[in-house]
Amino acid sequence: MISSMFDHLLQALLKEIVDTKLKVGEGLKDGAFSLAKAHYASSGDDIASTVIERAKRPSITTKLYPDNVAGVSIPLFKMSYDASKDSSAQTLGVACGGAVINAARETYRKAVVSLVKLASLQTAFHTLDEEIKMTSRRVNALEYVLIPRIEDIIHYITQEMDEQAREEFFRVKKVVEKKKVKLQKEKDEMAAAGKRTEAAIDAPSMLATKKDEDLIF
Repeated sequence: MISSMFDHLLQALLKEIVDTKLKVGEGLKDGAFSLAKAHYASSGDDIASTVIERAKRPSITTKLYPDNVAGVSIPLFKMSYDASKDSSAQTLGVACGGAVINAARETYRKAVVSLVKLASLQTAFHTLDEEIKMTSRRVNALEYVLIPRIEDIIHYITQEMDEQAREEFFRVKKVVEKKKVKLQKEKDEMAAAGKRTEAAIDAPSMLATKKDEDLIF
């Protein structure tokens, strides 16, 4: 169930990554075209060196925030844009091609937004993929190692308990048989003792009968 949920998330992320990559490609292509127009409008001046000289503080920054997706902590990049820090670049190309340069800067800013989004998506995809692999290893360990080992232990314990039950039954059976033999022996001894007592009681009467017979003769 957990694996299927992660697979669902990965498929959704993969679709969004593909769409974002297409947007990034279009944005970079538009940015390159805008930069070429800016170079043409500025009469071949080196725009890159001028921009680097005027860039004092970054107007676009990214921060890393944790996000929770299906119980998995995923790093999320969030971009912030401060237009006031671009004031030094606003006057770039005032003499010629200023509007084209500003348009190129805006095009690249949109491309950077797509790039930051793509970085977040790919990081989330990689993190979820690692989590799925780790979960799969745990599931495999449970299914093929731990559960069979526990089942073997349960089977061994069951066999030992059955063997002990059979031994106990055999022991009880032997005890019962010995008790029966003992009781029968006691009965036989009591019967023999009773017969001896009867014989002892009958002995005087037999002697008296013999004396009577002797007197008659």
